[in-house]
Amino acid sequence: MIGVINLDKPVGPTSHDMVGLVRRLTGMSRIGHAGTLDPLASGVLPILVGGATRLSEELTGGRKRYEAVVRLGYRSETDDSQGPIEAGSRPPDVATVREALDAFVGSFAQMPPTYSARKHAGVAAHRAARRGTPLTLEPRLVTVYALDMTEARAGEDWLDVTLDLETGPGTYVRSIARDLGEQLACGGYLQSLRRTAAAGLTAADARTPAGLEALAAEGRLSEALIPVERLLDLPILSLDEDQARQFANGRAVAWSAGDAPLDARVLVRDQGGLLGLGSLAGDTLQPRKVLDRS
Repeated sequence: MIGVINLDKPVGPTSHDMVGLVRRLTGMSRIGHAGTLDPLASGVLPILVGGATRLSEELTGGRKRYEAVVRLGYRSETDDSQGPIEAGSRPPDVATVREALDAFVGSFAQMPPTYSARKHAGVAAHRAARRGTPLTLEPRLVTVYALDMTEARAGEDWLDVTLDLETGPGTYVRSIARDLGEQLACGGYLQSLRRTAAAGLTAADARTPAGLEALAAEGRLSEALIPVERLLDLPILSLDEDQARQFANGRAVAWSAGDAPLDARVLVRDQGGLLGLGSLAGDTLQPRKVLDRS
């Protein structure tokens, strides 16, 4: 089994828990995921099966889309609903919030949450923070391609705004919630988060853990596998038997690259399916990542 499962992760379990579920259902050890979701987040979690784990970097690096509910008027130590939470100031009107969102579209430096998986000297930030010795993290450049407010709901001292946003890799939606609240001088944190699209997959087509359990019980789990070729927007080269053997052994294959740019990435396959990722350079096809199909 080689491919990707579009899993709809529920709120509560970790991404690692979902990897463990698929390991149990498939009986395979080589299972991974493309893009971690926090336990409080739900939605699209691409689960990589078998040799597809070699292409984790390619599947993780694309755009992602989220539906986020941000609560304004309060602050959270973790920048989400896990808290501890303290009162801020009364939020401004919806029109002011909508105007402030413009500052979060484009590329900008973002400070990661104090409680995050970011590491320094091998130590995870969230572990250091829970020990009372938070790390000094460096901001990093992130990109938000689109950000729209789709709903607003007000309470006596809070305002919940629902955001539909499309981001580049490495963007923390929790940090956007925190920084929006600080820009508005009222405080803010991420109340809930659902990933609606990632790696060419959408939440509308995702399978629930219970659905995967049912397929496995009927011996039909392979129906949930999506070929990697469908998810990566790369040219596909088909090799004959001799060429495939060379590629699988990590050797360059004679190939006329034509007008392809130097080191152009391509997916490589033979009659048996996907072989891996290669690059065209001059008159050779150079293996970059070879999948284990055993």
